[in-house]
Amino acid sequence: MSTATQPSPALTFPRPIFAAVSPHPFLQAHLSAEKKKPVRANGRTSNEYRTPGINTGSLTHCNGSAVVRLGNTSVVCGVRTEILKEADIPGTYEYPGQTAGQDSEQDENDGEEIEGLRLLVPNVELSTGSTPSHIPGNAPSTYAQTLITRIRSLLHSTRLLRASNLRILHKPSTNPEDPDTEAETQLKGYWVLYLDVFFISIDGNAFDAAWISILAALRDTLLPHAYFDEEYEGILCSDDPKEARRLALRGLPIPSTYAVFEGRREEEDEEVDWVLSDPDAFEEGVCREIVTVVVDCDGGKKGTKDLVIRRVEKSGGGVVGKEVMASLVKRSIDRWGAVEKVLSGKA
Repeated sequence: MSTATQPSPALTFPRPIFAAVSPHPFLQAHLSAEKKKPVRANGRTSNEYRTPGINTGSLTHCNGSAVVRLGNTSVVCGVRTEILKEADIPGTYEYPGQTAGQDSEQDENDGEEIEGLRLLVPNVELSTGSTPSHIPGNAPSTYAQTLITRIRSLLHSTRLLRASNLRILHKPSTNPEDPDTEAETQLKGYWVLYLDVFFISIDGNAFDAAWISILAALRDTLLPHAYFDEEYEGILCSDDPKEARRLALRGLPIPSTYAVFEGRREEEDEEVDWVLSDPDAFEEGVCREIVTVVVDCDGGKKGTKDLVIRRVEKSGGGVVGKEVMASLVKRSIDRWGAVEKVLSGKA
């Protein structure tokens, strides 16, 4: 009695194994499945972003805080404040009001004032298990240091903070040199803001998530009323919450990051490039070219009328030219409107 041999089953891999063994063909198989509306492995289209979830005021021992979740990327930002006394400032520094007599809002050099005195101190920390590449117990990684450098650079280039919000001024009751004339306003100190960013988990696009958390935390920040007491000869802070004031930010610059995936359609044997909005960690690992566009549509209007391009960062590859960059700016405008609604509590 003969028995028929059963045909061996076709060799197949589950999705996680296929993605780990051949990440590039795995993503290309998803994107090339549909020509009109390609769908990525995470279920999003190439132009689709992850909607951020934002909660403010979660940390009780900070002047301002925010928790932001962008898909599986979760980050916490806390704003701590300290007072820098005028006597502790090295050199013979004079704030612009002492010489030029200009209002701080009209002062064009307050960016140099904030950067020169280092009144904004960002810091990034990765929690244990936040990303497979982070090994606990080691020195700060290049990844974290790069994020700190980019955040610090964007804070200063956008002039997001006003120096007038950070100055602690005092006008003496009498002029010691001439009692008959009004005394001039004196600089007694500055508020120093420490922006501590802590990543709970990272699933791609860490810079956008960190920056959005900083924006939300700064909008939530309250500075106590600080004043110079002539009798005490020092700076005191009022414990009355009604006297606390919020920061007046300049605009609302929001970054949008894109990853360029270089693939090929086998049936047509031609090279095809897909520009993926808000890439996750898997997509960042298989894409060489990364572009970040920072736009500010101050005034709450989603359009090019009030558009200001604050920064464009590009690394790796040469796919993105002028035409593609123009389309990315349009995408960033739409992203700005969506994030602004979440930050303002309208969404």
